[in-house]
Amino acid sequence: MSHTVFIRITAVLLLGFFSFGISAQTPACNKTVYLTFDTGNMSVAHKVAEILKRQNVKATFFLANEKTFRGDFALEDSWKPFWQELAHEGHHFGSHTYDHDYFVKDGPKGAVYEKPQFGPKAGETILYNEAMMCKQIRRVDQRFQEMTNQPLQRIWRAPGGKTSPTLIRIGDLCGYQHIGWAPAGFSGDELNSDRYPNDVLLAKTSRDLADGDITMAHLGIWSRKDPWAPAVLEQLIVNLKGRGFCFGLLPKNPTNPSK
Repeated sequence: MSHTVFIRITAVLLLGFFSFGISAQTPACNKTVYLTFDTGNMSVAHKVAEILKRQNVKATFFLANEKTFRGDFALEDSWKPFWQELAHEGHHFGSHTYDHDYFVKDGPKGAVYEKPQFGPKAGETILYNEAMMCKQIRRVDQRFQEMTNQPLQRIWRAPGGKTSPTLIRIGDLCGYQHIGWAPAGFSGDELNSDRYPNDVLLAKTSRDLADGDITMAHLGIWSRKDPWAPAVLEQLIVNLKGRGFCFGLLPKNPTNPSK
């Protein structure tokens, strides 16, 4: 064997050994968690987007035309560049109903009573038949396509997570799967920050989330004095990575997790 060949073989072996060492030291994710965000008042929207990009993880966003901290609304043209950038980065999106319609109770003949939080009938309790409810879900999809040239995933989330079997059935008939969240995935970002400080919320979620769980937080919330994001979000992601979690997109699909 020539000296040159010996050197080449040695180099290949060393490179393989070094590569094996690198992969052995990189923790492989063996569990999946699904980060989701509802629009809220959008006060921390850009910070959330920055953290997700920095940590190289994807999330699923549920959109409603909610009033934002700037006095505009989340699905107006002023927010178009934000949604376009998130779409370009590969995040997923679902409907949160256009006017952020809260479920009140079941109505007669398969209808439901809803109370829109925004829009021309904000604060009124209205009987929605299937067509009216579908319109509130699909209107977000139509607006999102106008802004980004891509459709929503066929998923939706009722504001406040308030549902009934009748409401879920209506969403299914409209072609949209309802997505809730796991008890351990409740971020607590709507809770009083004096009684539920961020370090307590971080510790609980970091500890309790399990494989397959869906989380829920907002892109800003009016009621919390000490915002949950960004104080909790980045460290939560780091903690979950340390526990071997990947971050998946909804609807659940094992082929698209991001580390």
